[in-house]
Amino acid sequence: MTFRIEEATIRQMQAAMTAGEISSRQLTVLYLERIAAYDKSGITLNSVLEINPDALYIAENLDLERAEGHVRGPLHGIPVLLKDNIDTADKMHTSAGSQALADSFAPEDAFLAKRLREEGAVPLGKANMTEWANFMTTDMPSGYSSRGGQVLNPYGPGLHTPGGSSSGSAVAVAANLCAAAVGTETSGSILHPACHNSLVGIKPTLGLISRTGLIPITYTQDTAGPLARTVEDAAILLGALAGEDPRDPATRPSRGRAYSDYTKFLDREGLKGARIGINRGYQGDFTKEEKGLIDRAIRAMKQAGAEIVEETNLHHVADHSSVLLNEFKSALNRYFASLGPQAPVKSLKDVIDFNNRNPRKMLKYGQTWLLRAEYETSGTMTEPEYIRDRLKDWRMSREEGIDKLMDKHRLDALFCPGVTDSPAVAGYPAVMVPAGCRADGLPFGVSFVGKPYEEPALLRFAYAFEQAHPARVAPKLD
Repeated sequence: MTFRIEEATIRQMQAAMTAGEISSRQLTVLYLERIAAYDKSGITLNSVLEINPDALYIAENLDLERAEGHVRGPLHGIPVLLKDNIDTADKMHTSAGSQALADSFAPEDAFLAKRLREEGAVPLGKANMTEWANFMTTDMPSGYSSRGGQVLNPYGPGLHTPGGSSSGSAVAVAANLCAAAVGTETSGSILHPACHNSLVGIKPTLGLISRTGLIPITYTQDTAGPLARTVEDAAILLGALAGEDPRDPATRPSRGRAYSDYTKFLDREGLKGARIGINRGYQGDFTKEEKGLIDRAIRAMKQAGAEIVEETNLHHVADHSSVLLNEFKSALNRYFASLGPQAPVKSLKDVIDFNNRNPRKMLKYGQTWLLRAEYETSGTMTEPEYIRDRLKDWRMSREEGIDKLMDKHRLDALFCPGVTDSPAVAGYPAVMVPAGCRADGLPFGVSFVGKPYEEPALLRFAYAFEQAHPARVAPKLD
């Protein structure tokens, strides 16, 4: 049987390579051909910002290792994209989608990029994204960057949002331009594009994956995470990314609670007897059609043996928080300092000045958040409003939010339709799973949310839901 790249899983790719049906180099070529055909011509999705010029050489070396009997793990030879705010010490730039960093090369790999290389993944390229992870201005559409232009949703180019800010990562996976991708999230930036691209997205516990080498927004909410077409593929990628980093103190609590293999927790019967709380706290956000998809998802969980618990509502908690604004300048300037004296810009003010010198290219949507962060915050995070909001956000999302609901109702997980900000604010994990599509073609997803380091349980529930209610739909690109 001839191997087909469309919708192939990582397990299927490994089986084909083991059988000699295809090589890592051939896999890489197939994805590059699809990028040329659909991302840079044809439907022109614009999800890939930069190709790794060494990708084919890396794949060939991994093929040689395989021929010598050495397979590093489930990602050996698998082409993966990284969001453009993740440092790679190679021939690719790391720019957060900004022309201000278009000539910037990171001096070393992000910790997670190093992990991916060690696991044998092929870094295929960098994915386009919403510029500065959607913390540049108030009116910028999801998926737009001055360096990469507008990412299009393959389920309705120009009609539907691709979701942000990990727009390119999600669209590339959905359109089968890579096996899987790494995105980042501060508040919805993995879950949102996963929801709208019929994908599985994992927003892990803060600290499960190192933040070293990520262009930041905050000190307290940023994390990287997997985007994939199946729960199993997302679990494989999570196992490669998770682990303690001595340079990131947030990873220390993950010791003994991070796993190199999350696939061992996947169980088709995983919802049997599980108490799942239904979060209807933002029900007004959804259309009648989306509410129908939610109801079908709940019925599928019931049929799979879950115990459904109502009245476990959790509202959005940080709509007017000042936390991101007050942490941004310090976090970003610290990142610039790590680039060394050769960095093209050395501070947030340098970025603003660069944008002002190039208004037609850089200020299509303005730079409201950049200006506010530079001129309205101290960068020392001593503002009383910031301190109050930081403590309030944690209290509302943790003690009076997820913790309270799960403890009071003895829940194993919260079922949250669409995207809620509580997991990001709390630093808690969430797994988004496809739940169907609207009549206009836009995919819709639901997420399972839990307490810190409960990724094994959430993946078990997500996998059982995926098997009971398969809803992943591939986009029609031709």
